[in-house]
Amino acid sequence: MPFLQITICKNIFMHIQRTLFRIALEKIGSGKAIIILGPRQSGKTTLLRELEAKAGKRTRWLDCDVMEIREALSTTNPERLRRLVADAEMLFIDEAQRVRDIGITLKIFTDQIKEVQLVVSGSSAFELSNIINEPLTGRKWEYLLLPISTEELVANNGFLEESMQLHNRMLYGMYPDVINNPGREKELLSNLSINYLYKDIFSFQDVRKPELLEKLLKGLALQMGSEISFRELARFIESDQATVQRYLDLLEKAFIVFRHLSFSRNLRNELKRSRKVYFYDNGIRNALIGNFQPLAMRTDVGALWENFMVSERIKRNRHHKLFRNEYFWRTTEQQEIDYIEEYDGRLFAYEFKWNPEKNVRAPKTFLNAYPEATFTAIHPKNYLEEFLLAPE
Repeated sequence: MPFLQITICKNIFMHIQRTLFRIALEKIGSGKAIIILGPRQSGKTTLLRELEAKAGKRTRWLDCDVMEIREALSTTNPERLRRLVADAEMLFIDEAQRVRDIGITLKIFTDQIKEVQLVVSGSSAFELSNIINEPLTGRKWEYLLLPISTEELVANNGFLEESMQLHNRMLYGMYPDVINNPGREKELLSNLSINYLYKDIFSFQDVRKPELLEKLLKGLALQMGSEISFRELARFIESDQATVQRYLDLLEKAFIVFRHLSFSRNLRNELKRSRKVYFYDNGIRNALIGNFQPLAMRTDVGALWENFMVSERIKRNRHHKLFRNEYFWRTTEQQEIDYIEEYDGRLFAYEFKWNPEKNVRAPKTFLNAYPEATFTAIHPKNYLEEFLLAPE
């Protein structure tokens, strides 16, 4: 099986196979476009290059960062598009969200130039996801490529080695460049958070006050793992709740943060409209608040642990197309459970504790209301086997 090649210091090469590589490779020749979405710098272009190398077909590569390529793909004339493909059997379109009305262009390919396999990447859900959904209904396989996952690193480095890297992962996160360049993590994360995080937002959306967006991100970083209030966030950034909600939506579409809603079914005292916001990457979160202190010196280690566990579980579910409802649970009496998954008519509850010696039990109120639910405490001694690598 092919591997992605990643360079680290001293000219040592580490080969990390991305889970989506095998999945996407199997879809070649299916008659549908393959769409890879994800944040900038998560490895999408590398993944496409690997597919190009291993597909065994004549290929054409179009980089939409080039103005002439964008203009050529903006046409709706099938013959012009056919000439653009030439004799290629596979067409790779990188950063497709930069092309105006790209959804219509892709529809023409799938409907009228069926002999060409499309593989398309996009760095945000602003333009690409919204524009292609209706034109490509039933004509695409869509996947989300997030930063490298714990599962992928265990497959490459081994169980023991990766468990020894836990502190680094919680501090510096999982972006490929960060993992590949030990010793330069702070510099790379600073560059990523300043130069790349907001690029799509500012390019495609009407953000009239960028300073509010940055302030909102810092507010979310400081409240990571806690329930958020639009009213309090609006007061923090000195704006209104509508702006907070709009900017939060933009941050989700840029794959910087994601939100979880509270779980509620049976109890009157369950919080029904509460929400938490997590970061897809711990390193980005720490860069935003400028704190890379060792875990032993931090007061937010519990929040870091919770964010790391939830974000890694999300990667696992998304990469494997595991369709689950994901929540947290809390009552007005402050009883809570960090993370709940609902699927196949069952509830699976998890509590995240950094201290493995701490005795953790499910709240009686929860067990009485949902007696069929399972409950597991997740800590540094069991997180791989019980939560991130558990068989399905």
